[in-house]
Amino acid sequence: MTLDAAVLRAKLIGPYAAIDVVDHTGSTNADLRAAAARGAHDRTVLIAEQQTAGLGRRGRGWSSPTGGLYLSVLFRPGGVAPARLPWLTLLAGVALVRTAKRVGVDASLKWPNDLLIGDAKAAGVLAEITAGATQAVVVGIGLNVAKLPDDVEPGAGGLLPTSLEDHAGPLDRTEVAVTLLGELAALEDRWRWAGGDEPSLREEYRTHCVTLGRPVRVELAKGEQLLGTAHYLESDGTLVVRDDSGADHSVSAGDVVHLRVR
Repeated sequence: MTLDAAVLRAKLIGPYAAIDVVDHTGSTNADLRAAAARGAHDRTVLIAEQQTAGLGRRGRGWSSPTGGLYLSVLFRPGGVAPARLPWLTLLAGVALVRTAKRVGVDASLKWPNDLLIGDAKAAGVLAEITAGATQAVVVGIGLNVAKLPDDVEPGAGGLLPTSLEDHAGPLDRTEVAVTLLGELAALEDRWRWAGGDEPSLREEYRTHCVTLGRPVRVELAKGEQLLGTAHYLESDGTLVVRDDSGADHSVSAGDVVHLRVR
């Protein structure tokens, strides 16, 4: 079933300024970046039934089969220091975990932006800071709701794909969208009013992040790799990896692969 825009607006206008649902587009993030440049309001939402040019992290394509939830939110968090803005990615992850729990699915997070059910990926997040005089961030979320086609390929690091319906049975995507956006609005509001530094939210993310304490391989820019143990998160969301020599390395961006303990 298609998303019900009237229901979404009836339940979410207030926490959000505007909500639009389109049949298809290239990328909801790209559309909202353009809208931000034209002066779109804080907490503007765009949802697409399908994306033809969806993007994941590091410029990768994002598969957008029918039955998923593909949305972007424009935030203008005035008063939050630019160094704190990367936390919006992590807050979106917490909103996804809460949403999965509401439909009876236990999920976890792989730093910084993947929702895992078991060892399979059910969602990803891409946050992009927009250019312009007014601070703005577009947070894009791709969540697999319906069962996936057989030809969906594994993601970065070889993660197999999965969906909420694989574990919860049939779901109403409109209600899933209402839950996800409601959780995200509540989290972002607390974070914003704390100036981007809310300890309880950091702790909630850490609780759900199964990367922490695990041996990992971090694939960095220019083909470089870092091997070690994901030791802890800095207050700005940076991952600290401790290598075999005991040296700590701060990682603000990179693909993390969970390694199995032999």
